[in-house]
Amino acid sequence: MELREIFKINLADEDLWDDINGEVLLNLKGFLAQQQLYSAAIKEIRTKLEILDEEFQVHYDHNPIHNIEFRLKSPDSIIKKLKRKNLEISLDSIWNNIYDIAGVRVICNYIQDIYYIADLLTKQDDIKLLRVRDYIKNPKENGYRSLHLIVQVPVFLAKETKLVPVEVQIRTIAMDFWASLEHKLRYKAKENVPENLKKRLIDCAEQIAKLDSEMQAIYIESKKLNNVKKGK
Repeated sequence: MELREIFKINLADEDLWDDINGEVLLNLKGFLAQQQLYSAAIKEIRTKLEILDEEFQVHYDHNPIHNIEFRLKSPDSIIKKLKRKNLEISLDSIWNNIYDIAGVRVICNYIQDIYYIADLLTKQDDIKLLRVRDYIKNPKENGYRSLHLIVQVPVFLAKETKLVPVEVQIRTIAMDFWASLEHKLRYKAKENVPENLKKRLIDCAEQIAKLDSEMQAIYIESKKLNNVKKGK
């Protein structure tokens, strides 16, 4: 198989191909081994999250997690990010500077669930929290809301254990719906989204935030009613 096929590079993107033909590809086996580490780290985080969700269901009759998605950043995206940051194109540079190659997105039912899951995950003994960016309490200017964590998780190999960074994004169903639409608009407009659409997106984000808060309040009230009926 040709290197372009392995790396899924657009044949028309000659500048990017020239970069990828550099130091990274001097050790293709090393790059693939590195990608395998990130893939294994995603599996570790997914397993932890699934166990937490199952525990909530057993003890609290509630699943805080609606669904879990994951992605491994593509080789061309990695190289483009190194270029944007004016960083060396090498395996060491990737390892030391890019922390979102492994990505897990957790879609929760309510805002409260987001912070429950984040707290329980980061309190685990083998998880190290590297960074928190709370775009729920402090939304981006475009209206984007989500909780971003960068964590390190141990991946146990045959001869060693590696601590691998994983980006965990946690958001509600409504936040995810908004983010998906905003991403599609930016992609189709090639980052040049018309001002009127930007304003409408911001308005939608604010309405979604209010809706999330109201839905959570209704859920809490319904739980109280159920407890009264059960005599708790």
